[in-house]
Amino acid sequence: MRELFGTDGVRGTANKHPMTAEMALRLGAAAGRYFRRDGSAAHRVVIGKDTRLSGYMFENALTAGFTSTGMNVLLLGPVPTPAVGLLTTSMRADVGVMISASHNPHQDNGIKFFGPDGFKLSDEAEAEIEAILDGDITLAAAENIGRAKRIDDGRFRYVERAKSTFPSALRLDGLKIVIDCANGAAYRAAPEVLWELGAEVIPVGVSPDGTNINQGCGSTDTALAAKTVREHGADLGICLDGDADRVMILDETGTLADGDQIMGLLASRWASEDRLSGNTLVATVMSNLGLERHLAGQGITLHRTGVGDRYVVEAMRKGGFNMGGEQSGHIVMTDYTTTGDGLIAGLQFLREMVETGKPASTLAHQFARVPQLLKNVRYGDGADPLGQAPVQAAIRDAEGRLEGTGRLLIRKSGTEPLIRVMAECEDEGLLSAVVDGIVSEVEAAV
Repeated sequence: MRELFGTDGVRGTANKHPMTAEMALRLGAAAGRYFRRDGSAAHRVVIGKDTRLSGYMFENALTAGFTSTGMNVLLLGPVPTPAVGLLTTSMRADVGVMISASHNPHQDNGIKFFGPDGFKLSDEAEAEIEAILDGDITLAAAENIGRAKRIDDGRFRYVERAKSTFPSALRLDGLKIVIDCANGAAYRAAPEVLWELGAEVIPVGVSPDGTNINQGCGSTDTALAAKTVREHGADLGICLDGDADRVMILDETGTLADGDQIMGLLASRWASEDRLSGNTLVATVMSNLGLERHLAGQGITLHRTGVGDRYVVEAMRKGGFNMGGEQSGHIVMTDYTTTGDGLIAGLQFLREMVETGKPASTLAHQFARVPQLLKNVRYGDGADPLGQAPVQAAIRDAEGRLEGTGRLLIRKSGTEPLIRVMAECEDEGLLSAVVDGIVSEVEAAV
């Protein structure tokens, strides 16, 4: 049973359990032992990170853990999360690690694992690593301790891979693009890709200092990028998060398009080209009902999963589907990459602009959203507000009021101590009433 791992690796506040240097060292050793079970030599791990101050600490601790079990470590430095998935396979590594808390503030950090195929580890593999972690970890003999090596061109390898997903006959000449890198992992790679493809690039969030990642910028705070789009008369804005595995698009007016709108556009295009495997898009239960209706009108199936891009990818692999993602901006296209890639998704959107000649405002708004309201309630350690009788009663009442007219979803976040209360309904008055009623009871319970 997994207790340490959440929906996207291990995550928490740096220097507090479980995100301590000691835990990272043991986690590296446990993962090293898991991937070295055959006892053979020449095992290797690639480690990337974003721009958080604590990344230095966790990089060193993980390196110590892995080398103590005989794994050779290849250090990529600051690179986007999808670069780790890519380089794990291209460098024939047994495991890849990304040190990042994605869209969280700088004081948080996380550790994500990728298997030798470049995909995130399964729940079962993570449970086995936890079991090793809880026991006595067998260390390598002194003469078999691993080595560590800095890889200087990891970013350049990723840049070339990202550019290769954009049609070679097309250029971005004449397009003015605001790229917001959230002061995160893609702060150099993303502007380089767009400039090399011919765009006029206006970078935002490209001055990381270790503590400003996702601060007032990026996919979770697009106000600065929207202002920059309008001030410069840009054709669009591309907003990444701290590790660049998710994206939001801003049209030429600064209006936001989320992952649902982007997936709606790309799935429709791929279906028209007979490229959408199974004529199916995989998305989570959080995706808007308007997306489902939009796709159904074109004969495209929306297959829903639990929340978390790992579960989207698992469903894609099981069903043989090649496109999926989340409303939050994770877009996974397994024709190109093994995990969400905000930059590559942005390039696919740009391809539509170049090939159709249509403005971003036309392409970025594919369907009318059914009114959706999401509110979060933070709770303390050990609390279980959803188990309280008044909360359960409020949920039952809301389900009854929404029956036949909308949807209700209540869940705990897998990455933060939050209860997420989400509902959809055409009647916005009813929508607010049911969400606020549940939130009120949850707040009282915590």
